[in-house]
Amino acid sequence: MIENESDWRKEHLKKRKFYLMRLNKTALSIWMVVFVLSFTAGAFADDFSNLPVKGMATMIDLGAKKCIPCKMMAPIMEKMEKAYKGKAHIIFIDVWENRDQAKRFNLRAIPTQIFFNEQGEEVYRHVGFLDENSIVEQLTKMGVAAPELINKG
Repeated sequence: MIENESDWRKEHLKKRKFYLMRLNKTALSIWMVVFVLSFTAGAFADDFSNLPVKGMATMIDLGAKKCIPCKMMAPIMEKMEKAYKGKAHIIFIDVWENRDQAKRFNLRAIPTQIFFNEQGEEVYRHVGFLDENSIVEQLTKMGVAAPELINKG
């Protein structure tokens, strides 16, 4: 029986080591994604002193990287930033990391999207998840030409 217990312990330690190594690889992957996102320009900006941008329509999405509806909007925001490059500024601000911005924009809930005209005046505010078509529609109402959007399968 001692041999079986010893074998069991060896097997248990072996499995435990395997799962710990797997967990470490997963954690490393997550940290790499966070690191890359932290250096992404545009939609995930770090300097907010020039917002809203004067002379160009601006959409600011105030949320958090860990908020579920905000996570759902992240790929839409990246797509909108690329589609509207040179036509409108599309910005994401993580208000859990930048709490002063929540106060600055009188935030009540996340996600919140605020649209500013070329003069920097707020023209529309939406609370909650906002789909791609609604963003395009609002920017079009503000006089920004709708971009050619390519849907990925």
